[in-house]
Amino acid sequence: MPITANTLYRDSFNFMRNQLASILLLALLTAFISVLLNQAFTPDSGQLAILANAESDLTSTAGMGLQEIIQQMSPEQQMVLLKVSAAATFSALVGNVLLAGGMLTLIRMVSERQPTSVLRALGASAPILPRLLLLMFICTLLIQLGLMLFILPGVLIAIAVSLAPVMVASERMGVVAAIRQSARLAYANVKLVVPAMMLWLAAKLLLLFLISQLTALTPTVATVVMTALSNLISAMLLIYLYRLYMLLRA
Repeated sequence: MPITANTLYRDSFNFMRNQLASILLLALLTAFISVLLNQAFTPDSGQLAILANAESDLTSTAGMGLQEIIQQMSPEQQMVLLKVSAAATFSALVGNVLLAGGMLTLIRMVSERQPTSVLRALGASAPILPRLLLLMFICTLLIQLGLMLFILPGVLIAIAVSLAPVMVASERMGVVAAIRQSARLAYANVKLVVPAMMLWLAAKLLLLFLISQLTALTPTVATVVMTALSNLISAMLLIYLYRLYMLLRA
């Protein structure tokens, strides 16, 4: 019986509905962790004031590219910008790793009819978290490099590595082997992978637009809400990809 996108969507929505409370809690918990880490590693207000002063120094650079604007900054301002970017990247990476590890472990535990909870899933995912961290760091780096060179290479790399976290979590594969196997399976089933990836990206962009309209929320609350909703979207994609991989393996 051929695998169809409609079957995968239906199975994913059914799982999401049945485990909604646990998925919501996991999305919110990992969002809090990401925001707390970002605040902990972000430079203090004194250093941020140095970066804020760059706006008044760069009023005549309208229309310039990001790289040109950075080159116009002072070395001190560039260092503060680097620290802010590193803090945001690190906190997002850790949050995504915890979300993927907890979510994929939760799916496996439910499939095996084991007692489940968010804390139990996160605890059971601990052995695979180092490999997931390395995998996501490499994949993020490759995708960002691809997007910087040209948008298409970044998109192709994202598609190629889409199944790699599922393989690391379910098969205990090494990072390189998971990336290689993921690329082979993803491109062999591109009609099933690409629509889900495009829907995920469109949902993320729509979320950014909606959050920008919520001016009543404080920046911290808005960041937590946006991150939690973004995690829910990513959780749905992980369910879809996990189900797809299980059917392909069978």
